[in-house]
Amino acid sequence: MTPSQYLFYFCLSFILGIFISSFFQISIFILLLFLILVFILISVFSKYKNFLFVGLCILFFALGIFRFQDFLLKTQKQEIREYIGKEISMIGVVDDEPKARGKLTMFVLKTEKGKILVKATSYPPVEYGEKVKIRGILKEPATTPYFNWKNYLLKDGILVETNFPKIEKTGENVGNPIKKVVLSFKQKTEQVIKENLPPLHAALLKALLFGQEEDFSKEWKEKLNQTGTRHIVAVSGMNITIICSLILNFLLLFRLWRHQAFFLSLFLIILYIVMIGAPASAVRAGVMGILYLTAQYFGRISSGERPVVFAGALMLLFNPLLLRYDIGFQLSFLAILGIVYFYPFFLETLKKFPNIIKENLATTLSAQLFTLPILIYNFGQFSLISPITNILILPILPTITILGFVFTLFGIIFQPLGYLFSFFCYFLLSYILKVIDIFSQFPFSFITLKVNFLFLVFSYSILIFLAFYFNKRFSQPLFLR
Repeated sequence: MTPSQYLFYFCLSFILGIFISSFFQISIFILLLFLILVFILISVFSKYKNFLFVGLCILFFALGIFRFQDFLLKTQKQEIREYIGKEISMIGVVDDEPKARGKLTMFVLKTEKGKILVKATSYPPVEYGEKVKIRGILKEPATTPYFNWKNYLLKDGILVETNFPKIEKTGENVGNPIKKVVLSFKQKTEQVIKENLPPLHAALLKALLFGQEEDFSKEWKEKLNQTGTRHIVAVSGMNITIICSLILNFLLLFRLWRHQAFFLSLFLIILYIVMIGAPASAVRAGVMGILYLTAQYFGRISSGERPVVFAGALMLLFNPLLLRYDIGFQLSFLAILGIVYFYPFFLETLKKFPNIIKENLATTLSAQLFTLPILIYNFGQFSLISPITNILILPILPTITILGFVFTLFGIIFQPLGYLFSFFCYFLLSYILKVIDIFSQFPFSFITLKVNFLFLVFSYSILIFLAFYFNKRFSQPLFLR
């Protein structure tokens, strides 16, 4: 095996250790047995490379278990937990961009005792980096049979929340200057969109570019669910992964050279992440997507899973809670693996379609197939007409994404030019809205499923078997020609 293959299996062992410890409590005694076994394998069978390799894999597996348990213990021991159920008065810094939820605002306050999720009214308005004082009662995040809110916040190191505390501004702003510029740029682009497009079209473009769905009515959110198109308006790991490949295919359609398409794709993906405010989930997905594009650029699509596993192991080294509690991380990881292993099959199946439709659809269906069990497990819905609506919408997704970039940038620099480009966006957005509206009226367009963890085990057992089968049957094509 090559050095990169050794590293691949060591990283995979580390990830497996984190995965096992995410669901089962592993005692220190078991860890010591693992280490003793490693020592025996390395000492007694050092002459045999296979035994040495297995011993090192076991070592990395044990390190994954230890890293998860150590990180979880330190996270849960934050001093802020001692104040649950008590009225507090604390000063902290707004740690990220506040998120509007109707008439409410949510933001994370970073204090010396730990992080606090604050749910407040929109007044007084707060901004990233502001130092504020809050007075209220802390409580533990609630969980429901449908969603574990506590674990969702745990991955970000948040153990407590408070509702409608008294907020006082101190007048200081100590945020990161670069992040302030990024968020200011994002706010300007949102303003350009609102000023140049009708409300529903503006809501769709904001959702496509920034993943912000708050301007959509409940009726339209349900239409997106029914048609299986909710993924196009969510800044998820799967969405960014799909966008990476779609933009690359789109640029190649215009006969750009290999290196030109690659570097322009990187620039557009980085610009996209900056425009949406560079949230941690998007950055993680962007890193994986960029690594995948890099594998394509160097003609290593057949081993495209390696950079993804390397990146995943590195991210989990810093925060091992992502593997179980961050669905965005799961989606980005699985979406790229789906493209690596299932793209050749769908490309062959759709060979009668025009190239741009065939390639974009093969990319999206590959990602969706490998992420479908996770989506059903977490959200309990499955759209029966999703393949049809995605065939009609996905081919123009790169166009609307790039036009959205151009439109908003020109709108900031020179408003009349932005207004001109808004017409192109308007017609494409109208098409997407019409497709969603028509197909959402079909009876029995989606079904609701309630599944448990065994469903995931069974589903991914089948998908992994198919992945190995397709990997042997189909030669891996290069996207870049």
